[in-house]
Amino acid sequence: MIPTAVIQQAEQEFLDWNGSGMNVMEMSHRGKEFTSIANKADADLREVMAIPENYKVLFLQGGASGQFSSIPMNLLRGRTTADYFNTGQWSKKAIQEAKRYCDVNVVASSEENNFSTVPSKSAWKLNPDAAYVHYTANETIGGVEFDDIPDTGDVPLVVDLSSTILSRPIDVSRFGLIYAGAQKNIGPAGLTLVIVRDDLIGNAIPSTPITLDYKIQADNDSMYNTPPTYALYIAGLVFQWLKKLGGLKAMGEINQRKAEKLYSAIDNSGFYQNPVEKQYRSWMNIPFTLNNADLDAAFLAGAKTAGLLTLKGHRSVGGMRASIYNAMPEEGVDALISYMQKFAKQNR
Repeated sequence: MIPTAVIQQAEQEFLDWNGSGMNVMEMSHRGKEFTSIANKADADLREVMAIPENYKVLFLQGGASGQFSSIPMNLLRGRTTADYFNTGQWSKKAIQEAKRYCDVNVVASSEENNFSTVPSKSAWKLNPDAAYVHYTANETIGGVEFDDIPDTGDVPLVVDLSSTILSRPIDVSRFGLIYAGAQKNIGPAGLTLVIVRDDLIGNAIPSTPITLDYKIQADNDSMYNTPPTYALYIAGLVFQWLKKLGGLKAMGEINQRKAEKLYSAIDNSGFYQNPVEKQYRSWMNIPFTLNNADLDAAFLAGAKTAGLLTLKGHRSVGGMRASIYNAMPEEGVDALISYMQKFAKQNR
């Protein structure tokens, strides 16, 4: 979802942005109009996330999956090994791509537990000679989320923050690189955000495509090639919306309350179940199953009639999945809980 206030503002500015006579989609990415949009988005994001000055913010294309390649290309810096946590489908895909460029040391894996937890720290096998350590903060398919930022010492920490970025405060200085696809909490699909520490820029392997080289993009303010301009414009409006809301502290309080409310309804129902170990339950993606899977189709049909959409779980997990990203209002969670309770009462 996109915040309603953002959609309304974009609608008001659709035919004529700020008296320019143009829709943002019609602007040159190098023109003064769009340059002002991009600069404000950068400044607002830095303010909202408290990004230190020694980090570059890049607005790129290619999705988070594109960064699976860009990261080893840019961050290996002459080393031959990188560390990866394996906690879900997105971790697996990142590992698969990284193996094209280096040896991958799997620090820990929860695959044997059907990705229902994060491996205990006592089982982690970090390599002090690794170029970097990569983890996926929140696995959208399994609904598994790290409960803390891993401590990797002097080895740069890289995080796929696609589905939890902007959902609560985070200490950016703990990371060497943060990346995120926009389509969960930032804006429309097509935009990819990379926040990278200055000392990690400028050592890409020689075969790195020029548009994937962080130094080239940083030196050109993400404008070496045309960025996804309209998606960046909407992202900027989302950053402004977050500021008006009270920033990430206020957003985090709302998100925690939404998640706790839905988990409580599941746990106390006697009709629904969540498979994830409680310590590692996601705030953003909440999978649940019905005790009787034969009722799944009826549940989804009734949910659609009630205006509750896209609740079908991923094919690899089954059941249901409620994604309650930033823009999902608390009223939406209340409506889902009310429907779940009604359905359970009618089908016990």
